[in-house]
Amino acid sequence: MNGAGRTALVTGASSGIGREIARLLAARSFDLVLVARREQRLSALAGELKALHRVAITVLPADLAAADSMHVLSNRLGVTAQAVDVLVNSAGCGAYGPFSEISAEREARMISLNVAALTGLTKMVLPGMLARRWGVVLNVASTSAFRPGPLFAVYAATKAYVLSFSEAIAEELCGTGVRVVAVCPGITDTEFVDVAGMNARALGRGKGSSARAAARFAVQSMERRSGVRVPGVVNKGLVSLSRVLPRRAVSRMALVAGKARRPT
Repeated sequence: MNGAGRTALVTGASSGIGREIARLLAARSFDLVLVARREQRLSALAGELKALHRVAITVLPADLAAADSMHVLSNRLGVTAQAVDVLVNSAGCGAYGPFSEISAEREARMISLNVAALTGLTKMVLPGMLARRWGVVLNVASTSAFRPGPLFAVYAATKAYVLSFSEAIAEELCGTGVRVVAVCPGITDTEFVDVAGMNARALGRGKGSSARAAARFAVQSMERRSGVRVPGVVNKGLVSLSRVLPRRAVSRMALVAGKARRPT
């Protein structure tokens, strides 16, 4: 995918999969709009990519979990929103533990970031894509989207929304020149694990997919038709089991696995 003359907006660009996707898109000559909370990290990434690839980069620090985030971002983007050719909804957060023990505020921010911001940004940039009859919306979901998530209940539910939303609008946009891709990585070695409160040792730190590998898979998926993409044989197998086993059995299995991921 040659991005010369095109613009990609990447959320969650200060770390993890989002940062690596930004690097790969810059290497493909896309101009970038980088969005995340941590301005210093975004600025450092922008400096790195400008020097390497000579692309135009706009840094937009924003807390996408805030209630007024779409209003603030819309004002900052202005006409740039209509010029976005590729939207990468990579920003996301999770909280691991019993639903009854996680604060309502933390869960509300999770829903705002994982669901509301993703939906709002897609709504914001879609008119321009449709007018040009070309565009890609890349939504980063998760293998958690395919099954109930005991001890990860709200996170899994938000990713189920991302999956369903992506599939639905992909059908609506068929024939318009705009593609919608949902990538569903499994456990990835990023700071997400620590922030979510998961047991990195039990998960096998260093044994999950790297952020770079997950990003490479995501960018390759963008170059194909609309659809759902799951990386790796193990992840594909788990997703297939989730689809054929009784939901109660899948939920019980997820609970057993979830208990092992809780910090001791």
